[in-house]
Amino acid sequence: MESNTLLSVRNVSNIYTDRRFGPLGKREKKSVLNNVNMEIKKGEIFGLAGKSGCGKTTLARCILGLTYFSGEILFNSKEILFNSKKEIETTSGIQMVFQDPGASLNPVKKIGWLVEEPLHIHKIGTKQERSQRTDEILFKVGLDPSYKTRHVHELSGGQKQRVCIGRALILNPQLLIADEAISSLDVSAGAQILNLFMELHQNSNLDILFISHNKDAVQYLCDRIAVMEKGQIEDIY
Repeated sequence: MESNTLLSVRNVSNIYTDRRFGPLGKREKKSVLNNVNMEIKKGEIFGLAGKSGCGKTTLARCILGLTYFSGEILFNSKEILFNSKKEIETTSGIQMVFQDPGASLNPVKKIGWLVEEPLHIHKIGTKQERSQRTDEILFKVGLDPSYKTRHVHELSGGQKQRVCIGRALILNPQLLIADEAISSLDVSAGAQILNLFMELHQNSNLDILFISHNKDAVQYLCDRIAVMEKGQIEDIY
C-alpha cells in the first residue's frame, strides 16, 4: 500500500443467506458486495454515492470489521479482519456517525455522559481530564458545556447529530465514516453539518468517508467520489 494511502479496499465481497418465503422457505444466497475496490488517501474527503440498497452501509460495516467479508481491507497498512480480538486496536482510528442521531443516543442519559462514555470504555484519563475533554469536543462541534446536563429529547435533529459527531471525535480518530449523516435532517441543519465536516477536515487533520445518496452534498464536500451500484463500484472521479 502506498505511503499516502490511508484505507485500501481490495476485492471485497459480502454474501448473506436469506429465507425468501419466511422461516420455512428455502435458503437463498444474496450478494451485497461484489469485488469492491477503492482507496482513500491521507488528507482527503472521499465520497461514496449510490442509491439506497446498493451496499454502501454494508461496505462501511466491513471497514469497521463488524460484518463478514471476503477480500482484503487495510487501514494504515494493517489488515482488518471480521470478529477478531485485534480489531479494537486495528480499527481504533476509525469512528462512524450514523444516519439517525436519535436512534444512536441513549434517551435516558445526559449529553455529557454520552459524549464522555468512549473515554470510560477505553479507561482514558481521570474524571477531571475526561470532563475537560468533553467540554473541548462540545465546543469543536458547535455546542457548549451547558449541553452536558441536557437530555436527548431537548435537542433538535442537528444538535443530536453534533453530539454523535462529538462522540466519534473524542477518541481522536484518523478516519470518520459519515453514513447518510444528513439524510434525516432538514436542508438548513444538513448544510450546517456539511460545513462542520469541512471545518473538522481542515482544522483537525481528520479524513472522512462521506456516504450519501445526495449527489449535490457529495459533490460539494468531497475531493473524490466513488459511485456504487448493485454492490459494485461503477466509477471513481
